[in-house]
Amino acid sequence: MKDNTKVFAQYKVPKAVATLAIPSMLGMLINIVYNLADTFFVGQTGNSNQVAAVSVAMPVFLILMAFGNLFGVGGCAFVSRSLGEGKTDRVKQISSFCVYSAIGAGVVMGIIFVVFKRPILYLVGASDNTIDFAEDYLMWVGFGAPFVVTSIMAGNLVRGEGAAKTSMFGMILGQVVNIVLDPIFILDSGDKLFGMSLPFGLDMGVAGAAIATVIGNICSVIFYLIYFLRGKSILSITPKRFTVKNGVLGGVVSVGLPASLNNLLMSVSNIIINTVLVTYGDNAVAGMGVAMKANMLVVMLQIGLGSGVQPLIGYCYGAKNYKRMKSCMRFGMGVNVIIGTVMTAFLIFFRENIIGMFIDEAGVVEIGVKMLTALMITGPFIGILFVFNFGFQGMGKGKQSMILSVGRQGLVFIPLLFILNKFVGLNGVIYAQAVADAACVIMSIIMWIFIKKDIKKSEPETNNSR
Repeated sequence: MKDNTKVFAQYKVPKAVATLAIPSMLGMLINIVYNLADTFFVGQTGNSNQVAAVSVAMPVFLILMAFGNLFGVGGCAFVSRSLGEGKTDRVKQISSFCVYSAIGAGVVMGIIFVVFKRPILYLVGASDNTIDFAEDYLMWVGFGAPFVVTSIMAGNLVRGEGAAKTSMFGMILGQVVNIVLDPIFILDSGDKLFGMSLPFGLDMGVAGAAIATVIGNICSVIFYLIYFLRGKSILSITPKRFTVKNGVLGGVVSVGLPASLNNLLMSVSNIIINTVLVTYGDNAVAGMGVAMKANMLVVMLQIGLGSGVQPLIGYCYGAKNYKRMKSCMRFGMGVNVIIGTVMTAFLIFFRENIIGMFIDEAGVVEIGVKMLTALMITGPFIGILFVFNFGFQGMGKGKQSMILSVGRQGLVFIPLLFILNKFVGLNGVIYAQAVADAACVIMSIIMWIFIKKDIKKSEPETNNSR
């Protein structure tokens, strides 16, 4: 069995952060490309209703991500903290619980999506122009729901034992398969792609995008299954290890729930945004969908760094090596600020070109550029929030993580959305997320000040930060 825990305790802080964060960030980068690919290739059909349909269906897809993160992020944090405490048997129980819970949740959600797809889509903001396209997309996502939830869970879970590269390879495999299959399933033979005629294509539109996504997730699940079965992991997928006792259920859910709620609230906030924007026309829905996907380029990289250092923070916290833990957090935040500043400058400078890549329709491009500019206002410093949030999860501080997650996508953002829409109109809707982000960064700093005071009251710091 390979010892993946050396990175937690023996590597110097910059090397440890790089070892864990770079694979996570690369995985997120490919994740961005694959998310952009769906919108890009659907946009090549020239049908803005299909682009809007993908945007409308995305909040429903985020529900599957929420369940994947409930058991994946919660399991990852609990595994790393348990390793720091030297409790390897509990690690096996945690991993078995997460695997089979994720499969069960995926099956249940898939049935709900397939049976109730039409009312669900109208609820999340589909219009009469987009409902049929969105229904095609959601039906196939429903069929593949168990694989989507399980692949997200497994990718997070293996990070908990320090196997960041394995997590990355599994994610990248599924996403590359998705990207390769997208043009084949979405477009038709003879359609233009990068100025050339496509030699073959199934002309399935948004349904093809969903099928490619499901196949990609199936490939990821197979990869992680092989990893577990080869015996190179301390994690276990043996059914007899499954238990909700010994603090396993509470330990996973207390940390996984805030991460899950973050996705659910992203889903709810996207539903509300689409519902509000549809009153301004389908171009507004399509423009925000494209702008949010472009904005993911900076946000997901910063989330990737935060999630990458989460198990490192959790291990150090479990081992009571608080000095090293603080050094990891400071270093991670500094890197995230640099990433955010550079990527924000890039996206702002090339915003018209970036929006225009996805759809060649003047009305959508015009509003999309305005929306992207607003979303990027907090780009340079939002990464501070992500390191704090993932750090709190690693420490098992579920309440603090919950407040930040609920605040950014719910308690702060949603009231702002309605207030600004009422008094400012469309511009208020566009700038609501930036205002909410700034408020939550301030909240996270205040929380950390109180947590540091509690840490000082605990055992004296041990070891060097290396």
